[in-house]
Amino acid sequence: MSDVPAFPPLMSGHPVDAGIDPFEKACAMAALGCDAGLIVHNIAANRLAAALVMAPEVPLEQAMAMLPLCGVGFQNALGALGPPEVAVHLEWAGGLRVNGASCGRMRAMASTSDATALPDWLVVGLEVPLLSVGHAPGERPDETALYDEGCADVDATELLEAWARHTLAWITRWEEDGPRALHTDWRGLAHGIGEDITCSGRTGTFLGVDENFGMLLRDDTKTHLIPLSSVLEKSS
Repeated sequence: MSDVPAFPPLMSGHPVDAGIDPFEKACAMAALGCDAGLIVHNIAANRLAAALVMAPEVPLEQAMAMLPLCGVGFQNALGALGPPEVAVHLEWAGGLRVNGASCGRMRAMASTSDATALPDWLVVGLEVPLLSVGHAPGERPDETALYDEGCADVDATELLEAWARHTLAWITRWEEDGPRALHTDWRGLAHGIGEDITCSGRTGTFLGVDENFGMLLRDDTKTHLIPLSSVLEKSS
């Protein structure tokens, strides 16, 4: 197939060279007023990186649902293309896990950090290592790469295209039907619920999330709410 990704209607592609971070480039283009639906991307021999520009019509804290939504889109995409035995799970802050080990991440940046404000733009980035570089498979048991997990036949361009399609389908569903279906699917893929974790300087049991995907963390005395917007990256 062509190495040039074909994206669905309402989306467009912008390839960048290997030395350019698609996420940083997408944030810069969004700040300059590019159209929503732009996917900045780079596919290298050892890594797939992409970033989707969005223009939310809801306050930032609600719009943060796009981070887990894009994660579910990735799981759907790899599930459609990869071997059925490959399991994808999603960390609350955006980390991706394949067969239990860390395998890339989602990340997000917005035009504002005010949770109640309507952001001019929101960018969600995807980074997935395709091949282990610098160490042998198994040397770091909590880190892996896609091709080390039985996905060597998955074409990276096809995976990017599938991520775009499944993500767009989820955005449409979220806009039309609300967040319930996304919550259900995400919870089935969530990593660490019911376990003791440390997040934002607090240690406790990860109970689940609220309606805006804020983390509910229970310590010895009370349940704390950690907003998902707390994981937003700051512009440099």
